[in-house]
Amino acid sequence: MGISVMFVRMKAANRPTSIKKIILPPFFMSTGALMFFIPMFRLTGSEIIEAVFVGMLFSILLIKTSNFEVRDDQIYLKRSKAFALILITLLVIRTAAKFFLSATIDVGPLGGMFFLLAFSMIVPWRLAMVYQFKKVQREFLTNSPIGKA
Repeated sequence: MGISVMFVRMKAANRPTSIKKIILPPFFMSTGALMFFIPMFRLTGSEIIEAVFVGMLFSILLIKTSNFEVRDDQIYLKRSKAFALILITLLVIRTAAKFFLSATIDVGPLGGMFFLLAFSMIVPWRLAMVYQFKKVQREFLTNSPIGKA
């Protein structure tokens, strides 16, 4: 799954982006939170804090490697050579953590923690992307003949 995300992201750099394309993935992912209605997946307060903290920490790397550029009067996500490496590294870290934590945490709460970690990683990253996109869009419209018309 992680490898497919990497290829999807790299192909996305070939097409113009939009606010909708940035916001929809975490919105669709949010449906996974329905798992918490099942008692087996419920987390303690400290598990929630840990998962959210680690997810937000990981999001910093994704934020740093996501930038936009204007090409052909449209906004594109810039290709980052570091992104693929960071995504693979995060996948390895999460897999190793899941392996080691599965010895001490039951499968339900562990699944809930890793969903929350992923969601806490994606939401700040995508919010930062929206902010960056709007900034590039403002600059483009201010400096282009299209925006001055």
